[in-house]
This record gives sequence, structure tokens and C-alpha cells, in this order.
Amino acid sequence: MLRIGLLSDTHSFLDETIFDYFEECDEIWHAGDIGDPRIADRLEAFRPFRAVFGNIDDKDIRLRYPEDLRFTCEGLDVLMTHIGGYPSKYNQRVREILRADPPGLFICGHSHILKVMPDPTLGLLHINPGACGQEGFHKMRTIIRFSIEKGKPKDLQVVELGKRGAL
Repeated sequence: MLRIGLLSDTHSFLDETIFDYFEECDEIWHAGDIGDPRIADRLEAFRPFRAVFGNIDDKDIRLRYPEDLRFTCEGLDVLMTHIGGYPSKYNQRVREILRADPPGLFICGHSHILKVMPDPTLGLLHINPGACGQEGFHKMRTIIRFSIEKGKPKDLQVVELGKRGAL
């Protein structure tokens, strides 16, 4: 079993409480819009780290992380990208990838809208952890923790870090 800490849309802001919430996690995954590369440096120093670049990320982040990351974790096929949409509303690029070879878990960010929902048509689970940074229209900053065991995500927890703009 592996515990995952999932976040997105830091936009160069890293809430220090994330380290407490991710203390029991084995890996941290970032679904893009990292912003300042020092955010990634700190998360990489804390735990094994996987990430994709987002639309606001500069050349340094884009050279460091891919647009799409596909990997197997504890027997679960995972696809992570920044801009993806959600079941029945995937963007065209992602829809083609998902239809050709659906993963068990599809993760994206970008919308700043927390969503966890199954896609019964493609047989996958979609997760968008919302946004944990200060930039954007979201009201509540969020992250997600979950486990992967024997190819299945389980024990998913949404963590509210507080309102955007309030520290």
C-alpha cells in the first residue's frame, strides 16, 4: 500500500501546513501550475515527487516535468496532466488519449474545482484536487490524500487548507 499526497495549482505559493498533512504520505503528486521552481524543490526534498507542468509554468518547469505523466503505482495505471476536463467534459486532446487506452485513475488540475468522480463509460476514477495556491477564483484551498492498494485507490480524504487569501 502506498499513501499519496495530491495537490495542484500552487501558483508559486506553498502553504506550510501541507508538510504536516503529507507527513504520512509516501509520495507527493502535483497536477501542474507549480509556478516557482522552488516549490517543486521543497516538495522533492520532502518526499518522492511526481509532477506535470501547467499552463502558467515557465520553461524551467516545462523542461523538468512532462505535460502528461503515465505510470503504474501499486498495480494502478495512472495518467496525470494539467488541463484535462472531467467525465463527459474532457478536452479533445485528453479525450482521445483516454478513449484509446483508459487508465484506472485520471488526475488533472487547472479548473481550481475539486472533483472526485467515476467515469463509468471509461471505467476510471477522475480526481482534480482543486487548487491550494492563492491565485484564482476558488474560495477554499484544497489538497487530497489517498491510498493505492492492489491496484485500487482507497481511503480518499479531502483536506481544506483555508480560504484563499486568508492566512
